[in-house]
Amino acid sequence: MSWESDQRMLRTAIDEARAGLAGGGLPIGAALYASDGIRLLGRGHNRRVQDGDPSMHAETAAFRAAGRQRSYRGTTMVTTLSPCWYCSGLVRQFGISRVVIGEARTFEGGHGWLAGHGVEIVLLDDPECAALMTEFIQHRPELWHEDIGEE
Repeated sequence: MSWESDQRMLRTAIDEARAGLAGGGLPIGAALYASDGIRLLGRGHNRRVQDGDPSMHAETAAFRAAGRQRSYRGTTMVTTLSPCWYCSGLVRQFGISRVVIGEARTFEGGHGWLAGHGVEIVLLDDPECAALMTEFIQHRPELWHEDIGEE
């Protein structure tokens, strides 16, 4: 895949992050793309607050929206933020081949672990993604700490 296609896919995740923030939740978005990098299988945003469901992370929402696939090999999970351990486990469990990450400045989840297990990691260090999270953490630190399991 090219930098341009990764940026295009990231745009979907950013749109989802903005929808999550507008809905009173965390600004984290994700999208799952087919191996061609064009066909969108599913998209979603963190809905922990909106749904009262601690398992509804952005990657989980995108994965669920994609529905049952015969195989996830060759697919790309695009996320605005480095995936947490829970979402990294989802990627590994289902054999998602590639993860494109908007930023890991505000939170470095399990993407290093994923890379060590053969998942292709593309870290874009996108300033818009970093700004969304930085501003959110400044304004809602209690919600952020709850999301990442800190007190």
